[in-house]
Amino acid sequence: MLKNYAAIRFINPEKFFASLAVTALTLMCISMAVAHGVDANTQQFLQNNQGIAIGPFLYIGAKHMLTGYDHLLFLLGVIFFLFRTRDILIYVSLFTLGHSLTLFFGVLENISVNAYLIDAIIGLSVVYKGFDNLGGFQRLFSSQPNTKVAVLIFGLFHGLGLATKLQDFDLPQHDLWKNLLAFNIGVEIGQFLALFFIVILLNFWRRFNSYFSFAVITNTLLMAAGLVLCGYQMTGYMLST
Repeated sequence: MLKNYAAIRFINPEKFFASLAVTALTLMCISMAVAHGVDANTQQFLQNNQGIAIGPFLYIGAKHMLTGYDHLLFLLGVIFFLFRTRDILIYVSLFTLGHSLTLFFGVLENISVNAYLIDAIIGLSVVYKGFDNLGGFQRLFSSQPNTKVAVLIFGLFHGLGLATKLQDFDLPQHDLWKNLLAFNIGVEIGQFLALFFIVILLNFWRRFNSYFSFAVITNTLLMAAGLVLCGYQMTGYMLST
C-alpha cells in the first residue's frame, strides 16, 4: 500500500498529462474509422417527422457535433497553436460561417454530393491542419497558405458533409428552414461545449514544457487520424461505385 502511494507521489505530472493527451488522441484516431453517423433513433425521428420540431433538431445538431470526431479534430488542430482568445474566436467564427452556409444552402437547394467524397475531404482537412502545425508547407514549399482562408474553405466542406447526412432523410420542405436553423444552432451549441473543454485542457497542458515536446507527435497523430478517415471513406466510395 505504501509502495503504491510512494509511486503515485513521484509520477511526473507533466509526463502523465502528456501521455494521457496522446493516448486520448490515439483512441480518437482509431474511432475515426466509424466517424459520426446517425444512430437508429435519430434516423427514425428524421424519417417520420412532418412538422416544426425545434427542440429535437437542436438536440440532434448538438449531439452530431459532440460525436463528430472529424469536426473536433479539425478544430483541435486549428486552435492548437492559438494562444489568444481573440484569435480562437476569429478562426472558429470563420469555420462556423463556412459550415453554416453550406449546411443551409446544401439542404434547401438540394445540392447533391457524394457523402463518401465529402467525408474524405473532411479527413484531408484534418491532415492539412496537422501538416500546417508541423510547419510542413514552409519546409517543403517555402510558402504558407492563408490559414484563415483555408479554415473558411474547409468549413464549407464540413457544412456540406452535414448537409449530405440530412439530405438522406428526404425532410419535408414545409418550414424546413426553421428546423435547419434549430439544427445549426444545436451544432454551434455542441461546438461551443466541445471547444470549452478542449481549451481548458489545452490551457492546463500549456503550463508544462511537454506541450511543445509532444507537439510533433500530437500533430502527427492528427494527420494519421485524417488519413484513416480519408482512406476509409475512399474505400467506401470505390466499393459503392
